[in-house]
Amino acid sequence: MMGHAGMAAAAVRYLRTAGSPSGQTTGRALPPEERREERTEALPPPDLRAVRADERAPVDPAVFRRVLGGFASGVTVVTAPAPPPAREGASNGAPEGVSETGESLPGPAGFACQSFASLSLDPPLVSFMVARTSKSWPGIARAGVFCVNVLSEAQGELCRAFAVSGANKFAGVSYSPAPVTGSPLLEGVTAWIDCEIHAVHTGGDHLIVVGRVRALDEGCGDEAPLVFHQGRLGTFTPAE
Repeated sequence: MMGHAGMAAAAVRYLRTAGSPSGQTTGRALPPEERREERTEALPPPDLRAVRADERAPVDPAVFRRVLGGFASGVTVVTAPAPPPAREGASNGAPEGVSETGESLPGPAGFACQSFASLSLDPPLVSFMVARTSKSWPGIARAGVFCVNVLSEAQGELCRAFAVSGANKFAGVSYSPAPVTGSPLLEGVTAWIDCEIHAVHTGGDHLIVVGRVRALDEGCGDEAPLVFHQGRLGTFTPAE
């Protein structure tokens, strides 16, 4: 099976040779297998070039956001545990994120995320997207694990709290450690998925994070999920 390096090399070869006219030969007749390869390489190359600073973007960002905002989704909070020093400080009676001497310590990480999806059943994989500029992502990356908390319709304020950058998002929030990774499992969620980071891919100004599911379950309540549509939070009503 071709590995990542092999696939990348094959893609580079394809992009370099894709401009060749199809079906033309020089000097000798090509055997069938080479003719098939030539026809494959002559396919139009995908447009992979980034937009330069002096160029106009092909899509207006405001239009892009407005149109894509028409896709309704659920809302999650992706969390990761604090590094060991912060947990030790909290266990000795100090406030979370603060040592006994009053020094600031890194606490658990988390952010509100609507770009979450199931990816694979075998093996069990999920994915979420996070902005490269996210202040929460470095803590999740360092932990190497995360828990996806699917919010209920009653957790709109909790969602807004985790959507704020740089704040102490866990202040006053009730949670317990997820069973495998120890990531914060928020109280009152409709479902949770406990994961280890399986892979991270680039996607423009975002990162695509793939998680290997280690444990998951539904919440204990019967509340409907929180829904996000056109920049607003709402509730779900089943169709008749």
